[in-house]
Amino acid sequence: MPVEFLTLTPEMDHADSVLGLMRHLYEHDDIVFDAAAARDALFNLVNKPERGIVWLMKDGDVPVGYAVVTFGYSLEFRGVDAFLDELYISASHRGQGLGRRAIELAEEHCRARGVQSLHLEVERSNTDAQAVYRKLGFHDHDRYLLTKWISR
Repeated sequence: MPVEFLTLTPEMDHADSVLGLMRHLYEHDDIVFDAAAARDALFNLVNKPERGIVWLMKDGDVPVGYAVVTFGYSLEFRGVDAFLDELYISASHRGQGLGRRAIELAEEHCRARGVQSLHLEVERSNTDAQAVYRKLGFHDHDRYLLTKWISR
């Protein structure tokens, strides 16, 4: 049976599965994982579809990955843009085309919403993922993504 992509709904069915996978992604990327804050952020996204969408990848009953797309607006990119905010696939399921499928699904969803561009970020050390993203048409703008926390 192929891996299934399920859209999270406001009822938060599958939220715990996504949160468990988030924990793995954050550990992998050395990001502090705050379960309560992650749950709140996930709940706020899923309950406001105009902000974005979350997909859970399941192999039968086993959660094996997730993808998150959020929306913004950019003059440079000519209107509504989107960010592939998070994409994680369990080690057991990497190399099977799930990342490509997730990106294609994100692109289809964005196209249907009139989104002009899709962005993502990747760790500088993750050259394997960079190669995949470049094959899928993503370009490096040779810029740094800088962040300042406003709410801390």
